[in-house]
Amino acid sequence: MQRDITVPYTIEQDENGTWCAEAALTPQSFANGEGATREAAIEDLKEAIAALADAVGVPEQVTVTVEVDG
Repeated sequence: MQRDITVPYTIEQDENGTWCAEAALTPQSFANGEGATREAAIEDLKEAIAALADAVGVPEQVTVTVEVDG
């Protein structure tokens, strides 16, 4: 079975120029990715999230639309 999930992530470049991405699949389960470019770090993170989802399962999700001022 295949299922699409949306996972918020953070990404930043470290002092050595490596891009580092992090996401939480659940409050206790984190995935990390890194790469020479922003895109490479995100792809690495996607692979890590897929492996983590396989190990711990995919959490239930709800979609909510909110209005943001600004």
